[in-house]
Amino acid sequence: MACAYNTIFPYFLVLSLLISFSASSLAGGREPFACDPNDATTKGLPFCGVTLPIAERVKDLIGRLSLQEKVKLLINNAAAVPRLGIKGYEWWSEALHGVSNVGPGTKFGGDFPGATSFPQVITTASSFNETLWESIGRVVSDEARAMYNGGMAGLTFWSPNVNVFRDPRWGRGQETPGEDPVLAGKYAASYVRGLQGTDGDRLKVAASCKHFTAYDLENWNGVDRFHFNAKVSKQDIEDTFDVPFRMCVKEGNVASVMCSYNQVNGVPTCADPKILEKTIRGQWRLNGYIVSDCDSVGVYYNAQHYTSTPEEAAAEAIKAGLDLDCGPFLGLHSEEAVKKGLLSEADINKALVNTLTVQMRLGLFDGPAQLYGNLGPKDVCTQAHQELALEAARQGLVLLKNHGPVLPLSHIRHRTVAVIGPNSDVTVTMIGNYAGVACGYTSPLQGIGKYAKTTHQQGCKDVACVDDKLFNAAIDASRQADATILVMGLDQSIEAEARDRTGLLLPGRQQELVSNIAKSSRGPTILVLMSGGPIDVTFAKNDPRIAAILWVGYPGQAGGAAIADVLYGITNPGGKLPMTWYPQDYITNLPMTNMAMRSSPSKRYPGRTYRFYNGPVVYPFGHGMSYTHFVHTITTAPTVFSVPIDGHRRGGNVTVSGKAIRVTHARCGRLSLGIQVDVQNVGSKDGSHTLLVFSKPPAGHWAPHKQLVAFKKVHVPAGTRQQVGINIHVCKYLSVVDRSGIRRIPMGDHNIHIGNTKHSVSLQATTLGVIKS
Repeated sequence: MACAYNTIFPYFLVLSLLISFSASSLAGGREPFACDPNDATTKGLPFCGVTLPIAERVKDLIGRLSLQEKVKLLINNAAAVPRLGIKGYEWWSEALHGVSNVGPGTKFGGDFPGATSFPQVITTASSFNETLWESIGRVVSDEARAMYNGGMAGLTFWSPNVNVFRDPRWGRGQETPGEDPVLAGKYAASYVRGLQGTDGDRLKVAASCKHFTAYDLENWNGVDRFHFNAKVSKQDIEDTFDVPFRMCVKEGNVASVMCSYNQVNGVPTCADPKILEKTIRGQWRLNGYIVSDCDSVGVYYNAQHYTSTPEEAAAEAIKAGLDLDCGPFLGLHSEEAVKKGLLSEADINKALVNTLTVQMRLGLFDGPAQLYGNLGPKDVCTQAHQELALEAARQGLVLLKNHGPVLPLSHIRHRTVAVIGPNSDVTVTMIGNYAGVACGYTSPLQGIGKYAKTTHQQGCKDVACVDDKLFNAAIDASRQADATILVMGLDQSIEAEARDRTGLLLPGRQQELVSNIAKSSRGPTILVLMSGGPIDVTFAKNDPRIAAILWVGYPGQAGGAAIADVLYGITNPGGKLPMTWYPQDYITNLPMTNMAMRSSPSKRYPGRTYRFYNGPVVYPFGHGMSYTHFVHTITTAPTVFSVPIDGHRRGGNVTVSGKAIRVTHARCGRLSLGIQVDVQNVGSKDGSHTLLVFSKPPAGHWAPHKQLVAFKKVHVPAGTRQQVGINIHVCKYLSVVDRSGIRRIPMGDHNIHIGNTKHSVSLQATTLGVIKS
């Protein structure tokens, strides 16, 4: 996303890198952005009146701006308005999993040499822990506010990325919460609440959910994101691609949504009023602003040739509902668009209402009385924050295999350990992309070294592993150790923004190294995989000499400590895969450009994600093992559940031969199906268990095989049990989407699955009397 700029527009990249806060701001505390009480020209003006409603203040300010001044506020590098005492503002900052230095809005140095770098999102999502996600958001916003107060950051952060991880080759899948739209939506809402706070209409920082919509391709087989037209059915838009964004806006109350580079069904997303004005602002009622991905408006003019002139491109964007351009385009061409009659000044005013309102909600027009003004250097990289980064990594690690079981390792039996692999002693690799400068790092080698005497060999020069020059030394080390830990996988040279993967196997000769060491090692061989996307490790899964496999994603600054804690049993692993791990054959003859989610056997199209793909997998969505054993029993659940329908809709409410009801015709409200689950830890170790609750709807050609409808994280000490309440909102989670994009609730038997435990509940329609308004 927001985003490394594309090579089509290098001039703006240079321009952005030259932009910085004033020298005086960098040197110490921040002067008021606007409404300085010492400024006689603005003292007493309504837009500075903190007791007035924000809407009145914004209206007053817009009324004082000239057209030229307004146009200069439409871009991320918003210009100062000196005559009104308003400083320039850089909108572009990032906080995907910690305050980042991607983008010109945030810098490190001086009192802020680094910030807490949490695990990459795909790892954090594996915890399935909403409380954790919100806690991380609170820490990140604490550090962001502190850095803002010190003149080193803005307050508008273009995070999180909540696109669905549709294709396993996508280079940016690491930034997302995975392949399930409900999981992604719940992550979005939780993280955004942590970032923005819950102080009414005031904002701690302003988050932005990106990239809307159907964006999940970087550069595949000659097709790049700047030219791609995603052809998506109404069914898949409603059922999959838009779900996380809707939840982010409606449940997370996010302050911004970012539109994407690609077209959807022939229209650039940043120029489409149906998805910006009608959907985001109209149906979902976004309370905030819509921003373009960086230079998206320029992209659809220059690369996609969507309009004939730049003025038409600027007009299309603003009239469609775009409020802010990450890039110079609107600043360069909007005034001329007004002069040519393509755009009205009222259209520009409408955009400014949304951006200026967010700035006022952030307190930027409150003078020196800044919200969270007490936060400073002492609140960044605190011990508590770094411990949360370690805990997040521990919770996100996923144990894929444990033959024997060989894990956890024993301090007595495994006193010497060979630590091998291109990712065995990495630091920056662990934090993935869209990261900043970490407070410090613990590499896997360092983490394991706290528990055992280690010998270290890379085995491969880097993850590309193009030759076997370092193999023999690695094999010799494994022959002399009580256990061998291979830390293999990927890094940003294989998967990243602008870089999709070409296959699902371990790169180069990594697999050869793993197999050779497994044959020769004296003790058990454990494979640790560092990656954002799934890897086909069928060879290791089926090799009895490879005793265990642990996937760690990109585990953040404390990743090495978390890996060691899990390997030695200090932490009982509880993470679950947030995406399907496919075999290499899955992608054969499967273009990334085919956006269809559902399978088509007649066309030999396999379908995508666990919801619609029924073929062989390496590891399924939701897979993850523990060092203990949990048993769950559904103790309370209805067998019949009534769905009330408005009586005045009689005759038009039950459709599809009476088998499904339109959600808009049901009395949804708080229509929740309650289930009580007994979770018992029958093993010998304390552990946290992730309850994944799936529903299999009644048979129908437009229903998924199954879908995630709820999840809960619960800690259960060994030998004890916990009662867990699960509430499933019927209209939101038991509904499915038909081919016309209409969401319906199927009547009949819905099978609820929690692991091997199943329960059937029959949904039945109940017609209510006519509702009088």
